[in-house]
Amino acid sequence: MPEPSRLHGLDTLRAIAILAVMLYHLTIFGELTIRLLPITYFGWMGVDLFFVLSGFLIGQQLLKPYLRGTSPSIADFYLRRAFRILPCYLAVLALYFLVPAWREFPVLPPLWKFLTFTMNFGFSFSSRSFSNAWYLCVEEHFYLLLPLLVVLLMRRPSTLKTITLLLLLIASGIALRAYLIAHFPDDIWEKIYYPSWTRFDGLVFGVTLALIRTFRPHWWQHAAIRGHTLLLTGLGCIATVLYLFRNEDLGNNTGPAKWGVVLGFPLLAFGLTLITASALTTNGLLARWRIPGTKAIATLAFTLYLTHKPVAHLVMVHVPSITHAKGPASWLLYAVTCAAAALVLHLAIERPFLRLRDRTSRRQSSTGLEREMRTDPAL
Repeated sequence: MPEPSRLHGLDTLRAIAILAVMLYHLTIFGELTIRLLPITYFGWMGVDLFFVLSGFLIGQQLLKPYLRGTSPSIADFYLRRAFRILPCYLAVLALYFLVPAWREFPVLPPLWKFLTFTMNFGFSFSSRSFSNAWYLCVEEHFYLLLPLLVVLLMRRPSTLKTITLLLLLIASGIALRAYLIAHFPDDIWEKIYYPSWTRFDGLVFGVTLALIRTFRPHWWQHAAIRGHTLLLTGLGCIATVLYLFRNEDLGNNTGPAKWGVVLGFPLLAFGLTLITASALTTNGLLARWRIPGTKAIATLAFTLYLTHKPVAHLVMVHVPSITHAKGPASWLLYAVTCAAAALVLHLAIERPFLRLRDRTSRRQSSTGLEREMRTDPAL
């Protein structure tokens, strides 16, 4: 049976990820009631879910050609990524620098850091406007390195060599975080949360899932009939991470908070990868249930991520009669305005450039992967 042209379970996960991130940022603005704080405090984990999904989808895009006896075009890959990311990103970046009222905080990092995707290095809360661009920096570094690693490893494929590299990447992240938390206990977010070299866990686990699904079909078939087990195990991992990160002060260099920083990120990535795998099975709840609205939210996920913070800030500043009440009316106003801004950016810039990309990039053979690339908003 051919694979569906669109993976609805991944739509659900992508929608959950962006909604979690948006709720988290609105909580930072102080616009949600205290009743939602236990949920929204951990909304930052939505970014880790994005990392896992990116690792899986981009990994599959690069690995599938080898099943046909060919190799991926690195130039075509970079071209597709440029069309996917740069138009919307540069448009929003222009608003930040040309329209000061657009900024959710007064001070911006230098323009060159945004243009070179290095603003997540040396990050400071003193200049944190458009701080959510750090996620794109990590993704761009991943896009730059992964194709080169794939081509290098596939010259002489070796299961042992691949597993060793994956384990080394995860172990290096753990060791680096342990070192940083020991030497910079008061700067955990700046030193650990934002830099690329400490945040590759989700991307590595996502690529691992793509490797198994692509090159180890028997392993995948064994897992694919256990969708519920994958989901429950993944949720168990996340519950453990919630316990490790339960202290709001991540600067606490003792006990669960310390181990959460050191081990929590890979454990979170592993749990989210199991949930993603469950969404790809035939019997997993996420794969079977098509939740209304998730496809639309998933399609707008990128533009929502880029615009929701400044839009929420503008609403907070210019409609105080509604937002200061912090009730259902304010939540509805935030939802409508954020969705409207994301839709405008999608229709005016994102979709036209994706269509241009599909016309200019080299055509691949008609495979399930190509159908996913045409219809999946993450590709």
